[in-house]
Amino acid sequence: MYPANFFYTKEHEWVRVEGDTGVVGITNHAQKELGDIVYVDLPKAGLAVVRGATFGSVESVKAVSEIYAPVTGEVVEINEVLATTPEKLNEDPHDGAWLVKIKMSAPDEIKQLMTAEDYQKYVGAE
Repeated sequence: MYPANFFYTKEHEWVRVEGDTGVVGITNHAQKELGDIVYVDLPKAGLAVVRGATFGSVESVKAVSEIYAPVTGEVVEINEVLATTPEKLNEDPHDGAWLVKIKMSAPDEIKQLMTAEDYQKYVGAE
């Protein structure tokens, strides 16, 4: 259910490493908990983000949930598709509905995140 080549946070974000860039999204567990997603607030490219700090939010019919940066760096791209079709996060949270791409300034931070197996245990314990 959770891609093995991704890394996960306790706040239910994922990051997939592509060279020095981290592609960031929310997990399937997060989208299920949120319910129908109606709006995504993402930062502009160029924003400096710090691991653990908020950089946007996801709004559903149930609640608004903050999005936390899983790595430190600079936002180099946002997924423009989500501006007009935020429901893609419900349909495809681990592939097409990524949120942002971050050029990582501290790639070793990845080692502090959970593996897919660890994350599945974590959400199973919730």
